[in-house]
Amino acid sequence: MATFVMFHEAMYNIGNGAVDMDSHTFKAVLTNSAPSQAADDELADITQIAASNGYTTGGVTLTGVTWAETGAGTGIWQWSCDDFSWTASGGTMPDFRYVVIYSDTSTGDKLLAYVDYGGTVQITNGNSFTVDIQSNGVVRFTVT
Repeated sequence: MATFVMFHEAMYNIGNGAVDMDSHTFKAVLTNSAPSQAADDELADITQIAASNGYTTGGVTLTGVTWAETGAGTGIWQWSCDDFSWTASGGTMPDFRYVVIYSDTSTGDKLLAYVDYGGTVQITNGNSFTVDIQSNGVVRFTVT
């Protein structure tokens, strides 16, 4: 299961309308360089792994994106998506450690959240790596 960390600027970008949680196209990329939760704001701040053997620069498009209150009157809003994956083909995909989600629709491709897998991940030829989105979604906001 993936536990995502939200970038600090993400809340600002949501609040000022730069990122629309329910209408934008979101994508995920792979990197082997640690994202800075406090400083990174746009996709250009992330060093993606090399495009090869099943990885395409710009990442994969997320499907099943939802932005909804978890129940009427709960004050808990959740942004989620379906599980997503990469499959190595033609050889081993470049190693990575982090998965970063961003809004592909926003100006500058604003970052939303990332997950650290705690060590090098390698996908060998013919194998897949799936990001398992937990039932609590990618990010949650609680209004008190």
